[in-house]
Amino acid sequence: MDWKSVICQQLETRNARETVSFQNLINFYNKLYDSSLLLRAQNVQLESQIIRGNTNGDLMLAEKISVLEQKLLVQQEELTELHRRRGENAQMIIDLNAKLQLAEQTITSKNNSLTEHIKTVASLRAEISLYQKNNSELKQLNQILKDEHQALQLAFTKLEEKLRKSQDENRELVDRLMTYKSKDADKLNEENDHLVRRRNDKMQKELKEAVKDTRGVPAEYLTTVVRDSVGPIIATSSAMPTKASIRFDAHDGVVSAVKWSPVDRMVATGGEDRKVKLWDVSKGVAECKGMLIGSNAGVMSVEFDSTGAQIIAASNDLASRVWTVNDQRLRHTLTGHCAKVMAAKFMGEPSKVVTGSHDRTLKIYDLRARACVETKFAGSSCNDLVTSETIGTTIMSGHFDKRIRFWDTRTETPHTDIEVQGRVTSLDLSRDCNYLLSCVRDDTLRLIDLRTNKIITTFETDGFKVGCDWTRAVFNFEYDHVSVGSSDGSVFIWEVANPTKPLVVLRDEHGTPVTAVSWHQYTNNVASVDRSRKAVVWSDV
Repeated sequence: MDWKSVICQQLETRNARETVSFQNLINFYNKLYDSSLLLRAQNVQLESQIIRGNTNGDLMLAEKISVLEQKLLVQQEELTELHRRRGENAQMIIDLNAKLQLAEQTITSKNNSLTEHIKTVASLRAEISLYQKNNSELKQLNQILKDEHQALQLAFTKLEEKLRKSQDENRELVDRLMTYKSKDADKLNEENDHLVRRRNDKMQKELKEAVKDTRGVPAEYLTTVVRDSVGPIIATSSAMPTKASIRFDAHDGVVSAVKWSPVDRMVATGGEDRKVKLWDVSKGVAECKGMLIGSNAGVMSVEFDSTGAQIIAASNDLASRVWTVNDQRLRHTLTGHCAKVMAAKFMGEPSKVVTGSHDRTLKIYDLRARACVETKFAGSSCNDLVTSETIGTTIMSGHFDKRIRFWDTRTETPHTDIEVQGRVTSLDLSRDCNYLLSCVRDDTLRLIDLRTNKIITTFETDGFKVGCDWTRAVFNFEYDHVSVGSSDGSVFIWEVANPTKPLVVLRDEHGTPVTAVSWHQYTNNVASVDRSRKAVVWSDV
């Protein structure tokens, strides 16, 4: 069919649909119209009769005319009412047609939506069946893993028990070794004391002779004898680090920490590239022996345990980590702080660790239990801390609020504190645990006598400035000299007996502030690192 036929058919359908509703009304209207015509004809006839009729007839005719006029008025009113109703009905039909079309559209959309929902339900049922199948498979796999985990747990328990026995045996051997070493050290100290007394007697004699006649004697051969303010009469040592023997780039960026191994000539460094590196310098060059990874932010401090078998690093990612040096494997990750960790140290034994953080807390961890066993609330950000191997229950921490706090692990609060004149950036404890060295942001080093808890010496000089909040200052092994890095790239060394003037100033190697130094236990080598990835080993030859 062409489009004209379609339009004609639709018009005929609409005409048939709309004519049926008004058919009765039209028929009734036609009857009324015929009656009206008839009445008009009768009216005209009667008017003519009135004209021709007599007076009585006129009266009767007038009455009939009035009656017919009244009937005509009534019929006209009914006709008007029917016209009004017809208009209302037409409007109602139009409204009903619009509602019908709207309902048909709604039904169509609902049918389409129902079809889509049926398809969705079918796909969801298929997915449910697939998930149920996967769930059953996962349950079976989970049961297998549980069985394997139980078997591994049993094996782990046996291995852990074996490890504990090995650690106990190792601890006994280490204790015996330390006992033998202490005996050897006592003997060596006795011999050294005897040699020192003989050398002092000889020097006194030579000085007496030199006082009598010093003509022709070069100044470099004169030996000065001074009285130590915190100990016996000692002789100044000429074997101080004077030049850089090894230079190397340690990290990609700022190097924040450096530490010598207690058992060999190995240096550990930590930097903002999130790595801890081990460097062998025994051959006169820096050879990288390992890279300890696992930190997710910059490393702020590194520390070996007393045996040199483990190393711990504090990191800005709110955690500290422990590695074994031999196999360079990550053994423990110590979490719990809510701000960056600035310092981490072993507490006298390799199984206990204490950490200090900017979240104003210190945390003590038991590595055997793999848990934090104690938290101490300091009330101020901690920049560094030290522990004593001989006094295993004592912790000393330096804080942002210019205080050094002393903690006993058996109590919750510090039993005492000392206030200095600036923010504490580092702490170092002498080998005999009698003296504490603190680096302070007022560009000084403070030496504290722990027997009296008083500051006995202040090291300061023109040109020395503390470069950052984690600048590290250290004692040497004999704790008669101290060393620290400055913001101009220099390394200052003072003699404890003469704090007014630096004994040595090591320059021209670091171009940026020196962040940390470390003094080797058995040699006069000093390692220093700076903010531009450089590390330097200073020696006396």
